[in-house]
Amino acid sequence: MIEILQFPFMQRAIIGGLMLGLLLAFMGVFVILRRMAFFGDGVAHASLAGIAIGLLASYNPLVVAIIYSIILAAVIFYLERKTRLSSDVIIGILFTASMALGVVLISLKSGYQPELISFLFGNILAIEPSGLIIMSIFAVLVVIFLILFYRQIAFSTLDHDGARVAGINTEVLDFIFYIALAVAIVLGVKILGIILVSALLIIPASIGKLISKSFKNLIISSIAIAEVTILGGIIISYLMNLPTGAVIILFGTGLFFITLFAAKLVRQ
Repeated sequence: MIEILQFPFMQRAIIGGLMLGLLLAFMGVFVILRRMAFFGDGVAHASLAGIAIGLLASYNPLVVAIIYSIILAAVIFYLERKTRLSSDVIIGILFTASMALGVVLISLKSGYQPELISFLFGNILAIEPSGLIIMSIFAVLVVIFLILFYRQIAFSTLDHDGARVAGINTEVLDFIFYIALAVAIVLGVKILGIILVSALLIIPASIGKLISKSFKNLIISSIAIAEVTILGGIIISYLMNLPTGAVIILFGTGLFFITLFAAKLVRQ
């Protein structure tokens, strides 16, 4: 572990990974309780269009993808409330259209695009200082929102109608939550890739749900599990020279099945 910490790229990877683990695990608790897993997967895939726009414009793809995801989240929120279409249908249409747009835009830029590959499959070891700064700024903003409005979000998640009756402006709260979730997912795309990021949003919270008996414990255990998953995946991938993002997810999946089996034995 000491040897790993001697390399600057590993230091950035660990800092970025732990920060992302906290953010996605925190958001993931509300995602699984609100049954918004498909939203996370959809936004992750739709971010391809924002990444492609950034590459074509020769501007930071992460920043453009975040802006694109915010617009997409706002459109999903609006259409859910103004049409008779279900959330799954709206997300399915928008994320497939965004992916198609991304593919078309990418085809307009000739040559090999290594940065695009890193967004597709993730490359936590390639985080640059500027990228870490951008991630930190947006991550802090999202975490501040979650902390300040923790009680309102939890109340709205567990009893949406009751929260509205109690005087909470659930429309505004949900709108901001959609945007915060979209931003968190795109930040994860930079590290884990479009294909894998939604797994880190779901797995720690799912494990936490198996072992927690209260909402507060669910939050704490999910974050702790996410951090263990990130650190464990980074160390294993470094020692075995394997793709870091994929190893992180496989390590987390292994923890999920171990916890599931252990919880079953305890109940018996």
